[in-house]
Amino acid sequence: MEASSPISLQKTPLQDLNPEASPKPGKKSFVTTLMEAATLRSPSFKEDTYFISLLKSSEKKSLQELKDKLMASDSCDASMWGIPLLGGDEKADVILLKFLRARDFKVVDSFNMLQKCLSWRNDFGADNVVEEDLGFKELEGVVAYMHGYDREGHPVCYNAYGVFRDKEMYERIFGDEDKLKKFLRWRVQVLERGIKLLHFKPGGVNSIIQVTDLKDMPKRELRVASNQILSLFQDNYPEMVARKIFINVPWYFSLLYSMFSPFLTQRTKSKFVISKEGNVAETLYKFIRPEDVPVQYGGLSRPSDLQNGPPKPASEFTVKGGEKVNIQIEGIEAGATITWDLVVGGWDLEYSAEFVPSAEGSYTIAVEKPRKITPSEEAIHNSFTSGEAGKMVLSVDNTASRRKKVAAYRYIVRKSTSMPI
Repeated sequence: MEASSPISLQKTPLQDLNPEASPKPGKKSFVTTLMEAATLRSPSFKEDTYFISLLKSSEKKSLQELKDKLMASDSCDASMWGIPLLGGDEKADVILLKFLRARDFKVVDSFNMLQKCLSWRNDFGADNVVEEDLGFKELEGVVAYMHGYDREGHPVCYNAYGVFRDKEMYERIFGDEDKLKKFLRWRVQVLERGIKLLHFKPGGVNSIIQVTDLKDMPKRELRVASNQILSLFQDNYPEMVARKIFINVPWYFSLLYSMFSPFLTQRTKSKFVISKEGNVAETLYKFIRPEDVPVQYGGLSRPSDLQNGPPKPASEFTVKGGEKVNIQIEGIEAGATITWDLVVGGWDLEYSAEFVPSAEGSYTIAVEKPRKITPSEEAIHNSFTSGEAGKMVLSVDNTASRRKKVAAYRYIVRKSTSMPI
């Protein structure tokens, strides 16, 4: 049984800092300026609602013309994701509008794209790929995987290719053309799993979020695979991605972005979010709640959590530079067990936990002694059973830094079920 315990956050203001431990902020580097320009230059992406009533008259006309062309073709009975394209319902309209949007409502171009996509799905066997065992268990949850939802309900797909820096791993997965084809099939399988979570209805969730981790990615070795993945997705999954978030971005990515930005459409650029290494949690928290962000990216979500239904919501807070925050969970009864999760994006600060009894004369118990937590460490998960009534105090000490950090925590208190004799 969960007990409701009042909490409070105590913040200690900026202390006198050692200037060597906390250097003064200087001018922005050239790379930082480029990153900010790449992120801020484009207006935020506005996702289509797919309400027919909100379409321009010219767009409504294009939709009807696309249906007419489809009706007159050999694909008049075609379907995608189990939805008949000429079924006359709103789900079919959502799919057709995706192809129209991808080609600026040019009917002929949209129809040709649709025809090619239907042909590819038939040849590839895309409708049944989700059920296949492709033998990539070692890549599940590591290279490409669906995990949780963003703040607006979009399914989130994470991509990380750093493991392929290992030459043996690279050869095992991409060693020849047949292996590459099999990997591409698996990558489509991951995307199809995400698409099965979409609503395909006006005002619903009709696209996913892509988070791509560029840390340690061997760009030269993966050039062929990444180009094929990009081409395949662009040709056959139009308007399926609402936002593309790049994290752990190396310095050269910003240079490349600046070079190729003029060749990207404004709509494509508006979907991009670029975050350099060290800002991962801060960036992801803007779009995804901490309880849905994987622990390796500064969140509270572990793979096993997804098997237990929706995650328990977390409370967010910030730890300013030079500040110490004490989270006090009060009203804990004798014999109760408290379990907590705590994470600070980028850590690199001191953490401790103690239980403070309510009774005068009782001693404070050091549940977790003060220790420095490195940036690479994941979320804290611990529990404590109290022998007497009191409160739990979780402390994060950022007084040795001037950098603000995002943080989150959650807890549950279970009362003792034992009955007095």
